[in-house]
Amino acid sequence: MAKGYWVSVYPVISDPEALAAYNELAGQAVRAAGGRVLSRGGRVVAHEDGIAQRVVLIEFDSFEEAAAAYESESYQKALVALPDGFARDFRIIEGID
Repeated sequence: MAKGYWVSVYPVISDPEALAAYNELAGQAVRAAGGRVLSRGGRVVAHEDGIAQRVVLIEFDSFEEAAAAYESESYQKALVALPDGFARDFRIIEGID
């Protein structure tokens, strides 16, 4: 079965303290759903139209688990903690078997 991934790119972080509150809640929700953080804000080298900003990569055992984790009650509560005007490029993708 192919794994599932959450990929988030944060073009601008205007309120790091509010993001920290979201990260705490989101981390709990991700772990409860079986997610594993593979990368969170490490070094980035962007090419072509890429964005050299914070990137978060989270792995789940399947695409279905990744999608269900996003829809979970605990993650939806975490989303409420994101600051107003917050922007990110968030995707759920399927890996290769």
